Amino acid sequence: MYVKSLELKNFRNYDSLCVSFDQKTNIFYGDNAQGKTNILEAVYLCGTTKSHRSSKDREMIQFNKDEAHIRMQISKAEVVHRIDMHLKKNKPKGIAIDGIPIRKASDLFGIINIVFFSPEDLNIIKNGPSERRRFVDSELSQLNHIYLISLANYNKVLIQRNKLLRELKDTRSLLCTLDVWDEQLINYGRSLIEERTKFIEQLNEILSDIHLQLTGGSEQIRLIYEPNTKADDFFQKLKENRPRDLQLRTSTLGPHRDDLCVEINGIDIRKYGSQGQQRTAALSMKLSEIYLVKKMMKDTPILLLDDVLSELDSSRQNYLLKSIGDIQTFITCTGLDEFMENQFDVNKVFKVAEGRIAT
Repeated sequence: MYVKSLELKNFRNYDSLCVSFDQKTNIFYGDNAQGKTNILEAVYLCGTTKSHRSSKDREMIQFNKDEAHIRMQISKAEVVHRIDMHLKKNKPKGIAIDGIPIRKASDLFGIINIVFFSPEDLNIIKNGPSERRRFVDSELSQLNHIYLISLANYNKVLIQRNKLLRELKDTRSLLCTLDVWDEQLINYGRSLIEERTKFIEQLNEILSDIHLQLTGGSEQIRLIYEPNTKADDFFQKLKENRPRDLQLRTSTLGPHRDDLCVEINGIDIRKYGSQGQQRTAALSMKLSEIYLVKKMMKDTPILLLDDVLSELDSSRQNYLLKSIGDIQTFITCTGLDEFMENQFDVNKVFKVAEGRIAT
């Protein structure tokens, strides 16, 4: 699988762009704030319907413009697919695959798999639980169609339940309708808990060997899923927790409050790990995503590295660069020194300046 080309119109700082990529390594270099990351964002957005920056659609449309367009061509098993995306300021985005409109993000499932790695991901362990949940949700949504649907439905129900809890402060007559939302929350929540449990087990099988190599055999890593409630206990716990939810007017129980413990040699490095341990563990987790996609999807993902190399020491740079030799990779950086020093093969180089690209 690889991205053949990308076209942009009125997207971020690009008035108009049409660029073709190499099947292996593509380097985008230039000064900061020139538009390098915007290229990666467009690829990720077109493949997942979401921005890695959690940006709203209107924020990605050029100033004084009402809409933006993205077109991406990908090759999979020698078949070319076209994904078109139409961003609008005040309306939901429009998406089409091979000219056929789709209504849900889940319809993109199986077309393309993308692993995005930015400097912020190196802080996934020392940051809060929401970042670790995002890591799990991001990858699982690309690997598991059932999970993607369950997650979307769970989030919709959660929003409605929280809205009702706020309204119940003044209108207690609506209390009976809470049972309806609870039933749906439990149904979708159980599915999330079960799939997350299996995912962490699969990830651990791959993660251990990668981390051992990164640390020269000195560190054993293990991820431990910490569900806010077990799937079998969700119904009873939610029932018991209702008075608290009514008091706080929000849902205080469920997989939206799960966490992920990361242990190195039996020590929880969220609390007691050094910054070096935390960053190396984060790198191992991101690399594990690549191998998990290969194993489960029988295909290679597209790897997006947004200015990550400058955050790693030379040994970790070398390990990362050697790990991506057989997959299409997009790398942003301010210069080409890292590649020259590591004698790393570069297939195509793009210089980015003020929303323009030169090869």
